[in-house]
Amino acid sequence: MAECKRAIALGFFDGVHVGHAALLNKTKERAAQIGAMPSVLSFDVHPDNLVFGKEVPLINSAIGREDIIRRCFGIDNVVFIHFNRHVMCMPWQEFVDSIIAELNVAWVVVGHDFTFGYKGQGNPQRLTEYCAQRGIGCDVIPAVTMDGRVVSSTYIRELISAGNVKEANRYLGHPHMLADTVHSGYHLGTKMGTPTINMYFPDGVLVPRYGVYATKVCLENGKSYVSVTNVGVRPTVSEENRVSVESHLLDYEGNLYGRQARVEFYDFIRGEQKFDSFEALSAQIKRDAETARRYFQDENM
Repeated sequence: MAECKRAIALGFFDGVHVGHAALLNKTKERAAQIGAMPSVLSFDVHPDNLVFGKEVPLINSAIGREDIIRRCFGIDNVVFIHFNRHVMCMPWQEFVDSIIAELNVAWVVVGHDFTFGYKGQGNPQRLTEYCAQRGIGCDVIPAVTMDGRVVSSTYIRELISAGNVKEANRYLGHPHMLADTVHSGYHLGTKMGTPTINMYFPDGVLVPRYGVYATKVCLENGKSYVSVTNVGVRPTVSEENRVSVESHLLDYEGNLYGRQARVEFYDFIRGEQKFDSFEALSAQIKRDAETARRYFQDENM
C-alpha cells in the first residue's frame, strides 16, 4: 500500500507565531482539498547556527514547536530533518526532489522569505516554478503584519528577552510557553507554605528577562492552574547560578515531581530580587500570587 500523500508546510517555525499560522492553516486547507495528510517539515537546529556560525537563541525547542503545532493547529505529522553540512550544501532542486520522494509530497506551502539549499539559492519563486514542472501544488504565503510591523521570530525574541511576554503573546497568537519534566528542587517552597515546581529551559532556548510572571501551569490531565513563576537564579536560596523556572501553583495540592507540565507566560509582574530572609521571600510570593490571581480575573481568563 502506497504511503498517503502529504500537503506539507516548510519552515523553521520558531515560536509558531501568527505569520506561521497563515502557513499552517493554508496547509490544512490544501490537504483537505486534495485528500492529503497535513504535515510540517522543519529542522532540529536553526540553520543560521551552521550557515553563519552564530547561535540563535530559540523561542522553543524542537519538542516545544511540535507541541504547539499539534495542540494549536491539529497537525500531528511533524517531521524534523537534522540540519548538518550535507543538508546545507545540497543543491536546492535535490532538496525538493528528496522531500517529494521520501514524504510523498503533493503540495508545498512556504513563507515569502523561505530560502533553502546551497547558499540559499532556493527561493519561493524558483520553488513555485519547479513544483509546477513536477506537477506539485505550491503556495507562497505573503508576510503577515501587525501594527504595521512584519511578524517575525526575531522581534518576538526581543520582546521575550525584555520580559514583555504580554506583547509577545499578541504576535505569537498563543501564550509563550515552556514544557518540561518537573524536577525536584530544594523543597524550600513547601517549608515556607508556598509549594513550588521546578523546571529548566533546554540548552539553546531563550530565557525571558529574570523576574516574576503571571502564568498558568497546565498538567498532563488537561487541567490548568493560575500560578506565579520566577525565572532566574533564585538569589535568596541558591548560589548555583543555574537558571530555573520555579512556579507556585495557586489552589493546587499534590506532588508533580517527574510529571510533564507546561508553563504559559502571560504578564511580567516584577524583576528578580534577593530577600534578607525566607520569611520576606515567602510574604512576597504570596503578594505576587494575589497579583497573578487579579490579573486573570481582570482578563476574564
